Amino acid sequence: MFVGADAVSQVGTQVSLVALPLVAVVTLSAGPLQVGLLTAAEMAAFLLVGLPAGVLVDRLSRRRVLVAADALRAVALGSIPAAALAGVLSLPQLYAVALLAGLCAVFFDVAHMSFLPSIVHGPDLARGNGTVEAIRSTASLAGPGLGGWLVQVVTAPLALLVDAVSYALSATLLSRIAVPETSPDRTPERGSLVKEVAEGVRFVAGHPVLRVIALVGALNMLGFGAWTSAQALFVLRELGLGPGLYGAVVAAGAVGGLLGAVAAPRAVARWRTGPTLYVSAALALPALLVACLAAPGWRVLLFPLGLALGGFASTIFSVTQLSYRQAMCPPHLLGRMNASMRFLMWSAMPFGGVLGGLVGEWRGVGTALWVAGAVIALAHVPVLVSRRTFVAL
Repeated sequence: MFVGADAVSQVGTQVSLVALPLVAVVTLSAGPLQVGLLTAAEMAAFLLVGLPAGVLVDRLSRRRVLVAADALRAVALGSIPAAALAGVLSLPQLYAVALLAGLCAVFFDVAHMSFLPSIVHGPDLARGNGTVEAIRSTASLAGPGLGGWLVQVVTAPLALLVDAVSYALSATLLSRIAVPETSPDRTPERGSLVKEVAEGVRFVAGHPVLRVIALVGALNMLGFGAWTSAQALFVLRELGLGPGLYGAVVAAGAVGGLLGAVAAPRAVARWRTGPTLYVSAALALPALLVACLAAPGWRVLLFPLGLALGGFASTIFSVTQLSYRQAMCPPHLLGRMNASMRFLMWSAMPFGGVLGGLVGEWRGVGTALWVAGAVIALAHVPVLVSRRTFVAL
């Protein structure tokens, strides 16, 4: 049920990653700054509720949080095609839906990471996270192409119906899972919200490896926010590709992600956690910059190549660090630890979205893409300068 729900939800999510910005660009003629604000609206939730989400996830049934988040996302995204058919769709509605979907994503992601150890235990965690990441990468391979095709056939707003339906199906499947979540190590006493939030932040800040991973994640998300705000405009207007090819090009990153998801558990088993993190960070540093070299003509191929290389390295790093976090954290702190990490990492993304939009308006989307790629490349430097810490893991 868990794997099935994840597969259904991820396919729909990947359709939305293509369709939502295309609603803004193609249907509502949005510019770079407006697309950047759309990215910022979706990711602002990590700033607003990123830390309290961990406390609530530790207090509530994680399965029920997953179900509620998916159900709300289904309703929110379903409102876009409804408004388009009624002729009242606007950018403010897109921003509102993006914000609500982002709020749901915060609670869903924290609960998802914290619920998995209730299903998979011990050494199997890396394999479990690899499976989840493989599902995400497979969905990333099929979803963007499907999304681009749907945009061309039924328009971008109606393509979002696929995502709305996928979230509804995911909520139904998750509601049928019966797994005991309570651990003997889980603390029954509850303190104040601020005290419990602070406990999660202190745990992350006091751990030398988690501190570095959080910094890498924050810089990555800053760059990724800028990248997301520029990507659709760059591919459609600078490279001259249509919505269908846009989806196929974006799906190339999933090819690398799928290979990375398969490779990550094997790399950890053979070389241990620390060396795997170190080498994957080194590989990720230059990878995405290849995509920035893309231009009309044969150099168009550099864009999907760069996405594939980046997807491979970053997925290995992501699966490995997440498995490490889940294995070393006390069960009663899992929600707060994951929420603290998510907050520290993903709160940078809305600023990246605005940064990409502003640079795109000022110097063009090509320059915005280079700025984003440079930030993502530099994000991995903290791991490389902490070689002794990571290789010793």
